[in-house]
Amino acid sequence: MRIVRFTGLALVWALGTTMHAQTYKVMDYFNGTPSAPSSVIAQSRGGYLVTTAVDAAPFDGVAFRVATSGTLTVLHKFSSSGGNYPNGLTLGGDGLFYGTNQVGGSSNGGTVFKMTADGTVTTLHEFDSGVDGVPYAPPVQSFYGDFYGTTNGNYVFPGDPVNADAGTVYKIDSAGNYTLLHTFTGPDGGNPVAPLVQSATNYWFYGTTPNGGSNGEGTIFRVDSKGDFEVLHNCAFGDATGVGPGVIIQATDGNFYGATSYGGAWGQGAIFRLMPTNQMTVIHTFTGGTDGGVPGFALIQGSDGYLYGTTAQGGVAEGWEGSGTLFRVATTGADFSVLHTFHQASGTMPVSLMQHTNGFFYGDTNEGGSASGLGVFFRLDMGLPPFVTYLNTYGRVGMTVSLLGDGFTTSSQVKFNGVAATEISDVENTFMKVVIPAGATTGPITVTTTKGTLTSNRAFVVRP
Repeated sequence: MRIVRFTGLALVWALGTTMHAQTYKVMDYFNGTPSAPSSVIAQSRGGYLVTTAVDAAPFDGVAFRVATSGTLTVLHKFSSSGGNYPNGLTLGGDGLFYGTNQVGGSSNGGTVFKMTADGTVTTLHEFDSGVDGVPYAPPVQSFYGDFYGTTNGNYVFPGDPVNADAGTVYKIDSAGNYTLLHTFTGPDGGNPVAPLVQSATNYWFYGTTPNGGSNGEGTIFRVDSKGDFEVLHNCAFGDATGVGPGVIIQATDGNFYGATSYGGAWGQGAIFRLMPTNQMTVIHTFTGGTDGGVPGFALIQGSDGYLYGTTAQGGVAEGWEGSGTLFRVATTGADFSVLHTFHQASGTMPVSLMQHTNGFFYGDTNEGGSASGLGVFFRLDMGLPPFVTYLNTYGRVGMTVSLLGDGFTTSSQVKFNGVAATEISDVENTFMKVVIPAGATTGPITVTTTKGTLTSNRAFVVRP
């Protein structure tokens, strides 16, 4: 079995913001424990940034948290017996973190686990080492509380032939009850590496594969909770969208956005938009020059409505390939701008990006930084105000929603599209639970806080 580590994943309801002089700051340097960070960072109920990394020898990996002040604390050290090579974390509605390990466990095919805020890990499932093994991303939680994810099988680079171990889509609950939903065969895609995303409009889970499909160069697909599966797009190197699609997200306009790592007009990847009608449009093509090249690991929508992401190469070169960029672009493809060009001192090869509810963006790099050169944890200030986000994909009247924010108190008032909620519990400075009130409709959630009235970064969908 060949293991390749793919390290590398929210619009305020407002009219817009003025451009702010962005400030990039290194928050901490990786020194071996951890190093080689994962691509998915979760915000905890306490406001910490929690994720995983592969530490220095014996390379088993750790889970760690970073305070917004920059203090780093290791929470858990993994071992091969319980699973190792962790892939980032997802915050569940129960306050626990859910993740996967690429390898380890009884069959050495990786594991699914849950972890408490203080780092206690419980294994939920052990994968086989063949087609059902080697997960490359943490699972995501659905509206109903189950978790959905993918396994890689046996990764090969984009465009290479897909072997018999092409990966799977699975469902698992917090008790460890596991269901195999789909097994990739090659023509329908192969070797998924990025997390899934559940659509708030039709409830399907959308994802990508870097291999397989009709052209052998990757697919974009969707699958439902019963395992019904559909290929939406087959990538091709000669196509403007490129090959090797990575992270895909659903933006506030209802469209899906993602990036391909290679191909496109300059062979350096592209950002694409996929509409619900399956119409594909390229909104930016990377040149490999000052705008960067090889995107795909990190793409999010900021609270200002822009798409933010990173590239692994390009920018001001330290060597012919360059060290990567951090960029912003409108969903129309307009206003593309490089916000930071990575270099040795500020970290190189960025692998992750997320926006905290305090308004700042955070991420990490796989290399560069201090003399050890093992990467950095960074912050980007775009002058965006604090906001509210939620864990549920959507909800119904009478159901409980978990909110993340900043400055919550027991006297905070919560409204769903203007309708006040009366049942609020579990209140912390950056977290609370709220029951959706009668009369609530789809729209923004607002919360009065010590920092003013905060608005959700996207509309909350209320279903009948």
